[in-house]
Amino acid sequence: MDNILLIETSTALCSVALAQDGAITSYRESSAPKAHASLTAVFIQEMLAERGLTLADCDAICVSKGPGSYTGLRVGVSTAKGLCFGSGKPLLAVGTLDTLVAQANSVISSEVEKSKPFHYIIPMIDARRMEVYTAVFENGAQITETAPMIIDENSFAEYLEQGPCLFIGDGAGKCADVIKHPNAQFCQCWPKASAMLKLAMDAYKEKRFEDVAYFEPFYLKE
Repeated sequence: MDNILLIETSTALCSVALAQDGAITSYRESSAPKAHASLTAVFIQEMLAERGLTLADCDAICVSKGPGSYTGLRVGVSTAKGLCFGSGKPLLAVGTLDTLVAQANSVISSEVEKSKPFHYIIPMIDARRMEVYTAVFENGAQITETAPMIIDENSFAEYLEQGPCLFIGDGAGKCADVIKHPNAQFCQCWPKASAMLKLAMDAYKEKRFEDVAYFEPFYLKE
């Protein structure tokens, strides 16, 4: 049985999950302000105890690499690297935008109109004011570079003209007040560790391990 710890701290939500044999068996989250540093390790300890495991029983630790909050990313990556150094376990990393795209599958089936198949999924991480970190995904594949973007009424017009688009993430809500195209739908949410499951499993099976000593988060901006 493969046991992988999943850590997502790139936004205001601190979340951790334990994946066992391809399924989430334990999960913790908190949106308490500035609590990532105090809660991440505690959550991990609680989950392992809940499942009767120790860090030695884990096969890898996976962390969100960004983009996102500078402080949040530092907490998550520092925690993951510390666990890997102490246990000798490999480090995995997945992109925050990829996690939101994976999360969109459950959102589409429950919260968004099922009658509209989305041509594009556009994850957005809030970067303050009207700026977001974003990229465009088509059929699960990223087709534009991850970049900071200041949103206005013409943003993503070329994609919206082609069909329904889902904007998802903690930067999506503020864009709903600006992007008024009828093909635009918005889901305001934070990326969650549980949505990292398939991404982490794929990285583990393909042995896409990070260099624990030199790995740094993807901050996108200085």
